[in-house]
Amino acid sequence: MKLLALLLLPLFAMSLSAQSAPTVAEAQDFMNRAEIRLNEFSLKTNRASWLQSNFITFDTEALASDAIDEATAATTELVEQGKRFDGLQLPPDLRRKFDLLRLTLTAPAPKDPVLRREMTEIGTSLEGDYGKGKYCRSNKPDDCLDITAIETIMATSRDPHELADVWRGWHAIAPPMRQRYSRFVELSNHGARELGFKDTGALWRSGYDMPPDAFSADLERLWQQVRPLYLSLHTYVRARLVQKYGPQIVPPDGPIPAHLLGNPWAQEWGNIYPLLGLPETKGDYDLTEILKSKKLDAKGMVKYGEGFFTSMGFDPLPATFWERSLFTKPADRDVVCHASAWDLDNQDDLRVKMCIQIRDTDFVTIHHELGHNFYQRAYKHQPFLFENGANDGFHEAIGDAIALAITPEYLKQVGLIQTVPPVEADIPLLLKQALDRVAFLPFGLLIDQWRWKVFSGEIKPADYNKSWWELRKKYQGVAPPMPRSETDFDPGAKYHVAGNVPYTRYFLAHVLEFQFYRALCRESGYQGPLNRCTFYGSKAAGAKFNKMLQMGQSKPWPDALEVLTGERQTDAGALLEYFAPLKKWLDEQNKGAKQGW
Repeated sequence: MKLLALLLLPLFAMSLSAQSAPTVAEAQDFMNRAEIRLNEFSLKTNRASWLQSNFITFDTEALASDAIDEATAATTELVEQGKRFDGLQLPPDLRRKFDLLRLTLTAPAPKDPVLRREMTEIGTSLEGDYGKGKYCRSNKPDDCLDITAIETIMATSRDPHELADVWRGWHAIAPPMRQRYSRFVELSNHGARELGFKDTGALWRSGYDMPPDAFSADLERLWQQVRPLYLSLHTYVRARLVQKYGPQIVPPDGPIPAHLLGNPWAQEWGNIYPLLGLPETKGDYDLTEILKSKKLDAKGMVKYGEGFFTSMGFDPLPATFWERSLFTKPADRDVVCHASAWDLDNQDDLRVKMCIQIRDTDFVTIHHELGHNFYQRAYKHQPFLFENGANDGFHEAIGDAIALAITPEYLKQVGLIQTVPPVEADIPLLLKQALDRVAFLPFGLLIDQWRWKVFSGEIKPADYNKSWWELRKKYQGVAPPMPRSETDFDPGAKYHVAGNVPYTRYFLAHVLEFQFYRALCRESGYQGPLNRCTFYGSKAAGAKFNKMLQMGQSKPWPDALEVLTGERQTDAGALLEYFAPLKKWLDEQNKGAKQGW
């Protein structure tokens, strides 16, 4: 008998033999058994997925597909069996577990094992295609660029023709995904409907302790809060790019060409800071050059991230973290280089997977990824279904809040700089932060705006690319560097689309991180301009932080937010406070300029 059948046999027996009305005791027994099995499948799937991400071959993709298919079948069956207790009055914690069980799968699969297997294999192949993706330049057939090399060129080149060529080359990996992606959407929606949801997008939006429509409205409220700041930044950046490249390349009143913003997806703009014409200020520093001058290797970079958390009272990472993580891109094989944090056994087998480069952006990313790991360890004592972030935005915001505290004062404390720049350096520093954090906000919002419409059928497969660029223009004010058509599939050139990873979490995180950051600053006793705060070394801030982290997903997220911040609503007020000096400065620079596109 297959392992799956053996594992589920007690549950089938209980379900089939139960003739009388269900009781609370039976519901509790069902859930106890379910969590044991879910934990077992989680470990098996995590190990197979880790292997597939780090050794991309036909066989590892097959192994990952097998593990995911088995886990998906088990979870789907458990959800189906759990429906027996839907009308039963249960204690709040138990009812919450049943609700979370229904939301366990981000890719709900059909019950039909043939369709489920098809969907699993498509999902694995899409992620594998992304990880293996390369662009071999036509004039240099032996010069094949993976995403790490492409990111470096996009970050450093100032030749618009080279940037357009590399941009086009990377996006060419995606068209072969298009038909499979459309089928994946069909199958996922089939599974979502069998679980009682309208479509997969509705399932995703149900994971925020509020009705899906209310969640959509809340996102729009947050976007309207931050949109004026984004428009000011966009106007300023566009004007400087017109000066650099000329109006024939950058339309003075139109959207910014996406290949000129320092990143393959135009999602963060920090790499074009040198083009914005700010004069050097006394005490200005280049963190990338500092890190290189220290002769740091990848592990040395990660040690700084760990040190921030231990300075706040958290225990060091386990020895296995250093033995089992992937820190640099191997020279002999394909790997998925997209940075990620892993908790393989839901206890202490914590890992990161990164192709670390010695540069400032990776220094920040390391702090972000370790935020996941320290959060994962903090809630390891919770029951399985509560071993998660209060919502997925929380999980992303933890490390980002720490990264905000990578201020000059922090860098001085850890010996990376000798003096803290004066107050007049605040605008350049805030601008650098805004180019990453504020520029990201509309991108963080639009990915799932596109996917939710795809899942609902509002966007048809024949309009995938057209609708993608309409949303990018609407929210970001960016445009492709050359004409695009439905022979392209530009969404697939973004990992989270190919890998089926929900993305709204990142938009939420870029708001929540400032709420967390302000609360931690206050707890540390800091007084002064918010953008200058670091809570490095504050045990008081660490203790309050950990109190929230340990809750995991055991309570609705407003309860967790209140523990740390005293607030029960996601709000961009802290973000706007942080960037208030920059907003005033940008508006002065933009006098007479047209906003929008």
